[in-house]
Amino acid sequence: MTITIHASMLPHDDPEASLAFYRDLLGFEVRNDVKYRGLHWITVGPVDQPDTSIVLYPPGAAPGITDDERRTIAEMMAKGTYASINLATSDLDATFERLQAGDSDVVQEPTDQPYGVRDCAFRDPAGNLIRIQELR
Repeated sequence: MTITIHASMLPHDDPEASLAFYRDLLGFEVRNDVKYRGLHWITVGPVDQPDTSIVLYPPGAAPGITDDERRTIAEMMAKGTYASINLATSDLDATFERLQAGDSDVVQEPTDQPYGVRDCAFRDPAGNLIRIQELR
């Protein structure tokens, strides 16, 4: 039996800003763009990895979430403490420069970590922490 990662989910609250970040800055392709009852889901992913995607979803769309929980999620997203994802690149410095030039919210410049990776970090427009590690 083989199990693969098909999609990860990240919340978003601004479809246009999310597209500008994931499509225009990171260079991901848009694979699906669904609008339903005033809500918006966008599936993006690396062009050369058609079987792996990120689904940007409206966080309040999950069934069973109360109004209090929606407020908590919105507060956590605003603080940047709700969701995160780790990405990887073969050229961390070039990726960092491209994102920084795109006026992204820099959290950490490229750094050699004591646990053996070199990485940097940004926040996407929804406040999600995006860590990018350099492939070795």
